[in-house]
Amino acid sequence: MKKTHTLKTAGADLVYDVHGPLPTADGRPPLFMIGQPMDATGFAALAARSAERTVVTYDPRGLGRSVRRDGRDDHTPETQADDVHALIQELGAGPVEMFASSGGAVTALAVVARYPGDVTVLVAHEPPLITLTPDGPAALRARAAVREAYEKRGWGAGMAAFVAMTSWEGEFTEAYFDQPEADPAAFGMPAEDDGSRDDPLLSDRSWAISDHRPDVDAITAAPTRVVIAVGEESRAVQTGRTSAATAELLGQPLTVFPSHHGGFLDGEFGYPGKPDEFARRLREVLDGAA
Repeated sequence: MKKTHTLKTAGADLVYDVHGPLPTADGRPPLFMIGQPMDATGFAALAARSAERTVVTYDPRGLGRSVRRDGRDDHTPETQADDVHALIQELGAGPVEMFASSGGAVTALAVVARYPGDVTVLVAHEPPLITLTPDGPAALRARAAVREAYEKRGWGAGMAAFVAMTSWEGEFTEAYFDQPEADPAAFGMPAEDDGSRDDPLLSDRSWAISDHRPDVDAITAAPTRVVIAVGEESRAVQTGRTSAATAELLGQPLTVFPSHHGGFLDGEFGYPGKPDEFARRLREVLDGAA
């Protein structure tokens, strides 16, 4: 059973969903699932496969159903960490367990650093911390080229450039930059420009997420068990390499999960993962069995 609530803060109305009872039926902390820029809809398949747990999902401020009232349009790990902390406080159910993916994994690392008593175990899945990789300057150049394509030619062109960037294997060498511009039609995307330029993934609005550098001292001092996870199919691409760099920064091994960056998805966004296998692996890791 899912119940939807809204937490009104000074800067945003945060909409969140509680799947299951609170207090939890088994006395175990609720399991938070967070993303960025993905909202709660992206965790439907994984939440359904975690029915033995009380799961909490939410829409980050300014995304999905959550309306921001702070006059800003950028997304920063610190602000989002404050929002997640506010939700945990509102539920009165902390400390919680947490699965966080992509930009949500960056937010979650900031939560652990800023609020060390909030999370008992964090599985941070493929945090896109592009400045941590050895080719960080080239990665920034590749990111800027995505924004340039978006600004010049619209959403289809920007998303095609983004897919080309995130599917490139290995470091961003001159061979990458010498490629012709990605063709939206080749990726099944529209070539026409609808005029919008506010996409959080393709604009510079989320650059603070991928520019973030985790506070290693605060994270390692926190009581949270932090697991950096990577999809088995992602090892050679950018988010796989950023995951390895994050794990190395924190002085820990990298934990491998099934599938790719969206491995917990069930095809609802057109690129299915392996949600059954992913959910089993998550259960093992949260339980400390692997």
